[in-house]
Amino acid sequence: MHFGKALASLLLTCLMPLSLAAQTNNTPEWCRALPRPEYQALQRVLESDPWFEVYKVAPGVFAIYEPHQAEEVISYLIVGHKQAVLFDTGMGIANIRRVTTQLTSRPVVVVNSHTHDDHVGGNWQFTFVYGMDTEFTRTNARGSREDAQAEITPDQICGNLPKGFDAKNYATKPWKISRAVQDGFKINLGGRTLEILSTPGHTPDAISLLDRENGLLFTGDTYYPGPIWLFRPETDLDAYEASVKRLAALAPQLKLVLGAHNIPIANPDILPRLVTAIQAVRAGKVPPQKSEGGKTLYTTDGITFLLKTKVAGVH
Repeated sequence: MHFGKALASLLLTCLMPLSLAAQTNNTPEWCRALPRPEYQALQRVLESDPWFEVYKVAPGVFAIYEPHQAEEVISYLIVGHKQAVLFDTGMGIANIRRVTTQLTSRPVVVVNSHTHDDHVGGNWQFTFVYGMDTEFTRTNARGSREDAQAEITPDQICGNLPKGFDAKNYATKPWKISRAVQDGFKINLGGRTLEILSTPGHTPDAISLLDRENGLLFTGDTYYPGPIWLFRPETDLDAYEASVKRLAALAPQLKLVLGAHNIPIANPDILPRLVTAIQAVRAGKVPPQKSEGGKTLYTTDGITFLLKTKVAGVH
């Protein structure tokens, strides 16, 4: 979860979402200049979909982007010869399963980067969902109305919600964990293997997904371009630092890093820079950029973190 209404003015100084909506006085400030220019270099497919924008970002890999909502969440469909993995299912505002059926005829299984509401909204639409073996995951699988309703207030939406969307009853629906998995678990898609890497920190159940043979690393909310949220009660900064060190060690083997918000692709050299950045912030070497609502932004080397204003582990 990445751009709350209470933080709108705070985050304007950072890499912010831009807008698909008409330029009116009612357009939220955060969304007034979409599309992000980085998307111009990507191959767009399924251009007629009114809610999702879909981009082919690598062979057999599609970024399913939700630019009309402030999270700007990105889910990934990764296709093999026998089956496909959907890495996150987005907000649940529109039908992501309909999108996946247009992209592949192979069976689709779901893996979540973590279980915040903006990444599991469409889980209930799929028959098979892998879930990390944590209490945090099991709790979030019960669904949530309050979290979902906070995502569709007027300042969180750019343009129109999908036709027929029932805003009054919108909730993150409960979903079933088909199989509990742990660090190192491998999913064979047929001609492509994905490995689950436990990367806790943002949440206890945070994972990254490694396609070792093709040099692709899907980082979820452990890294994405934009203010990285590390202030929630479930966040563990020690675990986060250990996780980004683990990912940085993979950088020489990678071709692309694919995060879960804002822009789908980054150069692998961002990973060692991420380690240096969080260590510098925690050591007190980075001056706070701006504070509001008990949260403070820290920016160094083009990487921004949003932390509690007073947090253990930051000197």
